[in-house]
Amino acid sequence: MQSRSAEQISEDAEQISEDAEQISKVAEQISEVAEQISEDAEQISEDAEQISEDAEQISKVAEQISKVAEQISEDAEQISEDAEQISKDAEQISKDAEQISEDAGQISEDAEQISEDAEQISSLALGQQYSSLGSQPILCGSIPGLVPKQLRFCRNYIEIMPSVAEGVKLGIQECQHQFRGRRWNCTTIDDSLAIFGPVLDKATRESAFVHAIASAGVAFAVTRSCAEGTSTICGCDSHHKGPPGDGWKWGGCSEDADFGVLVSREFADARENRPDARSAMNRHNNEAGRTTILDHMHLKCKCHGLSGSCEVKTCWWAQPDFRAIGDYLKDKYDSASEMVVEKHRESRGWVETLRAKYALFKPPTERDLVYYENSPNFCEPNPETGSFGTRDRTCNVTSHGIDGCDLLCCGRGHNTRTEKRKEKCHCIFHWCCYVSCQECTRVYDVHTCK
Repeated sequence: MQSRSAEQISEDAEQISEDAEQISKVAEQISEVAEQISEDAEQISEDAEQISEDAEQISKVAEQISKVAEQISEDAEQISEDAEQISKDAEQISKDAEQISEDAGQISEDAEQISEDAEQISSLALGQQYSSLGSQPILCGSIPGLVPKQLRFCRNYIEIMPSVAEGVKLGIQECQHQFRGRRWNCTTIDDSLAIFGPVLDKATRESAFVHAIASAGVAFAVTRSCAEGTSTICGCDSHHKGPPGDGWKWGGCSEDADFGVLVSREFADARENRPDARSAMNRHNNEAGRTTILDHMHLKCKCHGLSGSCEVKTCWWAQPDFRAIGDYLKDKYDSASEMVVEKHRESRGWVETLRAKYALFKPPTERDLVYYENSPNFCEPNPETGSFGTRDRTCNVTSHGIDGCDLLCCGRGHNTRTEKRKEKCHCIFHWCCYVSCQECTRVYDVHTCK
């Protein structure tokens, strides 16, 4: 029985290196003692005189075995406790591994988003384009085209950099919406850091609009992000609350457009510090875009009371839909003021400024867009101007405006083809509550420029 216990303990001890060595030694000693006892038993039968001496030896060995057995029992209990602890630790390690795996997945998604933001930011950071913001110091340092002031700003305000990137994206999308029917339709280039190509190298109306809408987009997105509580360095506006009006009181979260405008101004204008005409034009149009945000702030209210009786209203300052900003700046694009460049000497050297070209017209205000170089006609592809031409562009055959086939196609004529489209039709509302529709195929005429 003792031999079997020793063997079992020896098997358990293989899992624990330190106890294994001790148990192995004890097992060997027991085996040696057992062999000695067997030899002594044979010797007792043969030599009675030797029995007394062997008995004493056996008694000593028995005492030793008893001590060893007690030690083995204690070690076995310790092994059992260690095994239970190991099992618990293994379960905890498994849970930690699952959590680490989930965190790694989230980190990977965040890294992808940061990479996308950095690409969007870097695409607007070169030449005459808008510089934007990074999302962490390493990325800030890797964005080409940033001037030192922009780099410091990027690193100091990491929290709001994703909002700035979102604002730039918002400005590009609005530009493409506003110019969707124009010869130049705010086309972007995916594989170029200068996202609009050479178009903005010239001080044209198009360049004026892009600077204004992008600057407004950054201010808009940062303001909205602050109101949503996504950043700890900004929040709701508490500075523009006067006395409440009749039937309403202040409530909700007023959007702090001043902070958004500040971020846009500090970053976007940081590279426009040269004493030349282009920097003066860019600064003016940047500010025109930001001023549009401030001018369109309005009270937004919510009714309270039984059954929507609107006995009490709570109101807060809110930005308009960004589409309203785009519509307003598009009107400013159409009425942009043409300028001329003047040079004069100041204490810092020669400085270029802008003056209205036509004295009979009302001079531009801070809300107007300005330019001083004529735009190309964008009818034909031209790598130098960044024009893609209008060939294969879809035109409106019934329109007499710029989106019509006559003007958009620059007099080249247009092609017409038929296109089949599947649409839902004959929809019926069923009580209650779903709608079933059939699928119809309809034929449309599609007109494209030659």
